[in-house]
Amino acid sequence: MSVTSADRASTVRMRAWCLVADVLSIVVFVAIGRRNHDEGVAPTGVIETAAPFLVALLVTWLVALVWRDPLSPRSGAITWVGTVALGMVLRKVVFDDGTATAFVIVATVFVGTVLNGWRAIARWRLASRA
Repeated sequence: MSVTSADRASTVRMRAWCLVADVLSIVVFVAIGRRNHDEGVAPTGVIETAAPFLVALLVTWLVALVWRDPLSPRSGAITWVGTVALGMVLRKVVFDDGTATAFVIVATVFVGTVLNGWRAIARWRLASRA
């Protein structure tokens, strides 16, 4: 069976939406954190704080080939670990920000829950349609 251009377009759209969902997950995490610490949620502040995690997310997507099957549990786990681990390294080394233990724990739990949670919901929705 051949793959049609409509199938390819649908796959590209699905991958793009998955990447958008991951990016929004990180932005929501940062916005909540900034609000809870009275740092405000102005777009520039959120982007500055999110930058190391967004870079880590994109690197993970590319290096670990997450884009091939972004909805899989494996991709969710890889995206989670890669984003948090590399994001913390970038935050400390490149962006010269803190990585207090409590922050690492909260980031790990929140980011893991959100990145894997939306994927689980998406898989459930797709399965219920079939």
